[in-house]
Amino acid sequence: MSTLPPNSPAQSDPAPAISTMEPGWRARNQTPSLAEVHASIPVPTHGTFWKKLFAFTGPGLMVSVGYMDPGNWATDLAGGAQFGYTLLSVILISNLMAMVLQHLALKLGIVTGRDLAQACRDHYSKPVGFILWVLCEIAIAACDLAEVIGSAIALNLLFGIPLWLGVCITAVDVLLILMLQYRGFRAIEAIIAVLVLTIGLCFAYEMIASRPDLPGVLAGLLPRPEIVTDPAKLYIAIGILGATVMPHNLYLHSSIVQTRRYERTDEGKAMAVRYATIDSTAALFIAFFINAAILILAAATFHNTGHQDVAGIEDAFKLLTPVLGATMASTVFAIALLASGQNSTLTGTLAGQIVMEGFLNIRLAPWLRRLITRLLAIIPAAIVAVLYGARGVNDLLILSQVILSLQLSFAVIPLVLFTSDRVKMGRFVNGTWLKIVSWGMAVVIAVLNGYLLYETVVSWIKPDAPMN
Repeated sequence: MSTLPPNSPAQSDPAPAISTMEPGWRARNQTPSLAEVHASIPVPTHGTFWKKLFAFTGPGLMVSVGYMDPGNWATDLAGGAQFGYTLLSVILISNLMAMVLQHLALKLGIVTGRDLAQACRDHYSKPVGFILWVLCEIAIAACDLAEVIGSAIALNLLFGIPLWLGVCITAVDVLLILMLQYRGFRAIEAIIAVLVLTIGLCFAYEMIASRPDLPGVLAGLLPRPEIVTDPAKLYIAIGILGATVMPHNLYLHSSIVQTRRYERTDEGKAMAVRYATIDSTAALFIAFFINAAILILAAATFHNTGHQDVAGIEDAFKLLTPVLGATMASTVFAIALLASGQNSTLTGTLAGQIVMEGFLNIRLAPWLRRLITRLLAIIPAAIVAVLYGARGVNDLLILSQVILSLQLSFAVIPLVLFTSDRVKMGRFVNGTWLKIVSWGMAVVIAVLNGYLLYETVVSWIKPDAPMN
């Protein structure tokens, strides 16, 4: 595995194997997470607040990508078209939950020096660890599937490339990732920042063009009882939750925060947790804006214009320009989708690498790891695109989100368990209120995602059966 060129500073002084003798963990020799870039980005010891914050800025944006990937688009579009601004509160609540979970993930990585996958491997027996690894790999393949489909749809909308060919073209991004990896971790963070900025600017334009009802938007941020009492709203709301909180992000974040070089003392860890939390929270606010913008765009454009049945990305693309009367609306929408798919590709690669190395201690070259997961996504996507066209591809996109939802609890529960254990975390253990909140979220996520899975299976078995 190689993430930096052979003569780079980080490569010339590789991170040594560490002995995991900290309280609460089995003693074993284990290299740091993402060893080639571990502690490779310096943090000024006596710098100003802003210099230190800049040094820690990056991982939050990388994590935020998972909260605005193509899998989120279908649920946000459906929610806005069908119910106007009502489900904005669900996006807000989902993002607040994500902020807490990502804080726990970064704290685990900084305090213990282990990513979530390594922590599971150290804590659980080999059979349990293997099962968790398999479930996580399935989730990452499902996420990769969403990236493949989203990018293929964007290429089709922008250039008229057939879906099956667009699916195959997405395999080329392996070469892009290889090129970026040889320029260091900051280069990857910079590319992701540019793509996030592109998505943000695209939706800023869409907001101006769609002229949403501001009082309606503000009212939508307040939760309403009807979201729970109306089965149709509840189904979409759970879909939004499942598409927003991504399991692989928890593994990713617990690893990439360790790329910063700071004193591994209690004081240094406290400083790292503080700045990394600011970085993560700010980035997730950006993700909230983009997710909310998708729903607001659908509500302002389709809900009151007789297009409440719009749920697919292609339908939204075709209707945006004629309904809004803005010539660039559809094109800008597709550009944002393409940027979203490519951004998710980069973080998905790292997440796959972290999970395999953490659970199994197997180190594969990133290009080989990426090629394997991409082929797992390309083959079913290409077959469905050829046989069933756009409708089948959209159904496959929804299936990928259901799989992600099912796996989420298997990442959240260990994360909450580890960070609530004083023996493992020492002075950084979750406080009483944080324990209550985090365990409450774990239970809610498990129940709601179980309900989503049940309803999805019922809808497939009995397509004409009403949701209840």
